[in-house]
Amino acid sequence: MTLDEIAALVQKGVSHAGFSDSLQFDCGDAGVVRIVDGAVSLEAGDAECTLKMSLDNLAKLITGKLNPMTAVMMGKIKVSGNPAVAMKLKDLL
Repeated sequence: MTLDEIAALVQKGVSHAGFSDSLQFDCGDAGVVRIVDGAVSLEAGDAECTLKMSLDNLAKLITGKLNPMTAVMMGKIKVSGNPAVAMKLKDLL
């Protein structure tokens, strides 16, 4: 799954859930997906919470094949910033 495909799926979730916080998925050299003010972009920037993970793990997370809490505990996802924003992620998926 490409970053563009992931961004499209995230946008659907954001539109449906009315997510108003800022959150960034950082996949290193593969790029970023950032949510700010209900809009999804592929440009890095400031966010209340950043989740660092591989592109493969992001695809699994978005499609429901990776449990976010388990992934954090296993070190597959690293959270920086406000973890309360990361907890709202379940509303998007």
